[in-house]
Amino acid sequence: MIIAEIHPGEDLFSYINRINGCFDNGMYARLLGAANDFKDGDASRGLASDNDTTRTRARQLLSQTLIRDLHFRPVFVDELQQLIWRTTDRTQFDLIASWTLGELKDFLLEQPEEEIQEVLPGLTSDLIGLVVRLMTNGELCRVGAKIFNPLPGSNLGARGYLGARIQPNSPTDNPEDILWQVLDGWSYGVGDLLLGTNPVSDSLDNILAVEQTLREVVEVFGLTEHLPWCVLAHIDKQAALEEQVPGSTAIWFQSLAGVDDANRIFDISVDKMLGYGARRTGRYGLYLETGQGADGTNGMDKGFDMVLHEARKYGFVRALGQEISATTGRRPWIHVNDVGGFIGPEVFRTKDQLVRACIEDTVMGKLHGLTTGLDICATLHMDISLDDLEAAQDEIIRACPAYLMALPTRNDPMLSYLTTGFQDHVRLRERHGLRVNDAMWDFFKRIGIFDEDGRATVHFGDPLWVYYQYQLARGDLRSREAIFQEGREAMRRIRSRGVPLAVGHGTNRWDLAPEIDAYIRNFYHTAKEALWAEIPPEFILRLEATPLSTLAVDRADYIDHPFHGEQLSSTSVARLQQLCDGWLEDIPDVQVVISDGLNALAITDEGHLQPYLETLADELARAGFTLSEELLVLRYGRVRAGYAIGSLLFGGSDPQAHRALVHVIGERPGSGHHNYSVYIAAPEAARWTRGDVNHDIVRVISGISDTALHPADAARETVTILGEMTGTGKNPGTVDRQASRFSDSLGRRN
Repeated sequence: MIIAEIHPGEDLFSYINRINGCFDNGMYARLLGAANDFKDGDASRGLASDNDTTRTRARQLLSQTLIRDLHFRPVFVDELQQLIWRTTDRTQFDLIASWTLGELKDFLLEQPEEEIQEVLPGLTSDLIGLVVRLMTNGELCRVGAKIFNPLPGSNLGARGYLGARIQPNSPTDNPEDILWQVLDGWSYGVGDLLLGTNPVSDSLDNILAVEQTLREVVEVFGLTEHLPWCVLAHIDKQAALEEQVPGSTAIWFQSLAGVDDANRIFDISVDKMLGYGARRTGRYGLYLETGQGADGTNGMDKGFDMVLHEARKYGFVRALGQEISATTGRRPWIHVNDVGGFIGPEVFRTKDQLVRACIEDTVMGKLHGLTTGLDICATLHMDISLDDLEAAQDEIIRACPAYLMALPTRNDPMLSYLTTGFQDHVRLRERHGLRVNDAMWDFFKRIGIFDEDGRATVHFGDPLWVYYQYQLARGDLRSREAIFQEGREAMRRIRSRGVPLAVGHGTNRWDLAPEIDAYIRNFYHTAKEALWAEIPPEFILRLEATPLSTLAVDRADYIDHPFHGEQLSSTSVARLQQLCDGWLEDIPDVQVVISDGLNALAITDEGHLQPYLETLADELARAGFTLSEELLVLRYGRVRAGYAIGSLLFGGSDPQAHRALVHVIGERPGSGHHNYSVYIAAPEAARWTRGDVNHDIVRVISGISDTALHPADAARETVTILGEMTGTGKNPGTVDRQASRFSDSLGRRN
């Protein structure tokens, strides 16, 4: 947008009235967005300035606007916004209501922490989201470096400390993979905040198995008072498991969005989360995750920018914390992890955008009085390299986040993205004089990773040694050599499953060992090649499939503009209409669609697709489902393009009959397995007719390949889930795991 020259003393509202003749909420939201640093996620929605002159003028107008005027002109109001207002201290707000936003910025920059902490309860989330856009990165870091909100009874989030959530993810939820990544992190003195695993499957049996793995290692070492564990399934599942097996869970996880409608996609609401908060009466409360861009990529931007959405998520967390404290009379652990960069280039394309978002979010969390951590991450389809990620960490740490993620290397073997490695923590601690939580530091000395003077011992970076200590703590009476040999065999198995482990170090203690560094860098480049792979035309011919396409004109357009990959081309719409007309009244129960997604090799690799399709056809017939004879292959397709296909094919059929779309789609590369996922939507046809099928009713089976979840097993699981979703009892039998809901995380799948 273009902002005309500003009159002296003019604020946002007088400017809008002068230019527009009256107040206009859309113009207001665009002006607020123009004051932000540029991000692709805002630009794609017309909410970003692409030049410094416009941005400077927008900031000047905003800076000269009174806080009370901004408060009484919210850009969007829903139940979450009402909750934030109710849980903001009105007395403290009234003390600053007559300030301009620029005066609030100056106050935060100039005053000491003690005075700032007094004001924080009176800051609404929108005010916090607005004031940070007036600051440079350096100014944000100055504010972040003087506000600290440690977790009760710990040093986590305190000045001079940097915590770590070990994220021991496994492509197959293998307990051995999970256990050894925990031991690996501890061998570097990393992992003092949380042991938190993202599950592949959210069946209660699987969640329980992972919870028990994490719980046991904590209990064996006597750490239950200092270190919680968590399986990051949907909060409904965690609550159900705790009810069935009391004591199986510790801290509870949930992803949050910034507006009610986006939260509904993730199957939560204000009331549901407040209810769960009231149940958290022990030491450990809630672990929440947020991230700029999730609302917009789910079609719920509501016309305002990502920073304001993110600020409202922190207001949600603050309100939940108040609910827990009011119910229990104490402050249990409640903290928030900002996942910056997970969605992809449609939100942040460059390192600079990622850095800016992480610094903004750290400061916004602190201004809400929260213990705020970061997942400084990047997907492999962003323009961010391994070296860029390291440089970003070194910039962001100046804002003093409470904690970061921690993996053996920077690559997550299940989620296929890049984040913080164990040895990044070592580098950041040593360069910036940071420490781990005192209780866990004592533990690291107890198991011999550091000596009594805090110096690294010969066991630093040796997970075999920690495994030996683990076995001794369990009462294992075997010889050291026997335990070590068992450990070596376990490490070999884990690596064969594509899960890297860090052992030793390079020239510096924070460098990966040369052979591991070479492996990861080769892995990175190989994944980039997979990202740009195409489905060959002859492959579609061999399948005798009907080719479809989206609005994306090529691979680059597909990666850069996700919306294009969600919309079908006119030619494809016509082909689908012909198929639908050919069915007449004989409409099949199930239609299969195959998309390249972010990794066409996951579809075209030998032994990947054919076993799935053959087994699926057999099991569907055995279970009594009818399968469309037409196989559809969609080029440059995303998950929501499948919903569009389902609406075209099934809309208008018997409203009460369940019709299922089974969408096979290549997962983004980075796991080393060329995995694909299967998204299963099976609502009554009335919902296909309305065109409102969304992630909240979809089940997903992920990690499918000849080296991970075998395609034939995935096919049997698909039919089992279809029986559950349709309520028909058409069930050929179960397999070892079940699909998770797509809504369990903020777009973390594809």
